Amino acid sequence: MKFLNKLIIKVIYILCITIYFIPVKSFSQQTGITRTNLQRYDLQASGYETIQARIDFEKGTSFGMHSHPGEEVIYVLEGTFEYQIEGKQPVILKGGEVLFIPAGKNHSAKNIGNNKASELATYIVQKGKQLLVMKK
Repeated sequence: MKFLNKLIIKVIYILCITIYFIPVKSFSQQTGITRTNLQRYDLQASGYETIQARIDFEKGTSFGMHSHPGEEVIYVLEGTFEYQIEGKQPVILKGGEVLFIPAGKNHSAKNIGNNKASELATYIVQKGKQLLVMKK
């Protein structure tokens, strides 16, 4: 019986470790969007952290209205995106261009080019809060 209990504990431990290392799926809800987490770092400003991720969109894919608990700075690596920030006119950006999104502001992104489009997203957010909040 002790052996079985130890085995169950080990299996649960291994499952927990495995789940911890699975990439964030919230950004990949739709086929054609891939998120690669690059770094996460605590800032000197108490309660804040920076997170960087590369997000790749296949041709014609989009990610709906959502917000973050802090600012987002987007650098388009390649391709052509249309960004919509709630309450503003759509903005079209190509490789090498940047966009600032204020904290808590709903926004969306769509690859409107003929090929894959990629962005480097840098978030300056409140630590411990959910990074992504989909608009209801």
